[in-house]
Amino acid sequence: MGDWTLSERFEVGDGSVRWTVFGDGPPLVLLHGTPFSSYIWRDIAPVLARGHRVYVWDMLGFGQSSRAVVDVSLRRQATIFADLLEHWSVSAPRVVAHDVGGAVALRATLLHDVPFASLTLIDAATVNGWGSGGFFQTIHEHPEVFEALPEWASAALIDAKIRSGSHTGLRAEALASYTDQWAGAEGARAFYQQYAQGGEDATRDLQDRFGLLDIPLHVIWGEDDAWLGLDYAERLATALPDHARLSVVRGAGHAVPEDQPDELLRLLGA
Repeated sequence: MGDWTLSERFEVGDGSVRWTVFGDGPPLVLLHGTPFSSYIWRDIAPVLARGHRVYVWDMLGFGQSSRAVVDVSLRRQATIFADLLEHWSVSAPRVVAHDVGGAVALRATLLHDVPFASLTLIDAATVNGWGSGGFFQTIHEHPEVFEALPEWASAALIDAKIRSGSHTGLRAEALASYTDQWAGAEGARAFYQQYAQGGEDATRDLQDRFGLLDIPLHVIWGEDDAWLGLDYAERLATALPDHARLSVVRGAGHAVPEDQPDELLRLLGA
């Protein structure tokens, strides 16, 4: 899909969230992660829309949504998600969440009592350990150091980070879409802000609640995820109720929707 425009707008006080909808049928919502955007679903949403009414949105601070905002924490994103579902008049959707989208989805259902028909977690930030150590924690603890970098240094760092999420190599248009949202001084500031505000405190209060999930659960993981390895996926599967399924996608890194969209669609039952 060439053009990816989220035509609808939802006001959230100090900014707006952009969203759109495809198809007709039972509701299904796609949640992206960081440092991506809803563009990651461009190959997925149109196919799922053959049998569902598919909602996609850019989280606050990402993609086509407002970036010059004070609070882009995952706690706020979960509140916005719950408000969006009410705005859409959607009840008990099927939810598919990638990366920190998993934390947002889990907060919505476990802490805001938002009912889901099912939940699929793709290389998702969930059990403890996703934000500790390395790149994420360093920015989270020292954002002011990174914000002081010259633009060329931030651009190189952001480009390298995004590229490392793919095992097969991102297509040119995808790389451009993900890097352009963080371009320039304001873009880099927004990039560092969402890491600074996005730590594991957003999932710490979920750890003893996973057992309450009584809906169909599917964990999908890229075999070659360089950010959150298969050991993390197995810890997540163990923390979830016994009925949860774990599927490993060969030839995929963290960005499974980019690396293996056809296999992902097969696993989603499309």
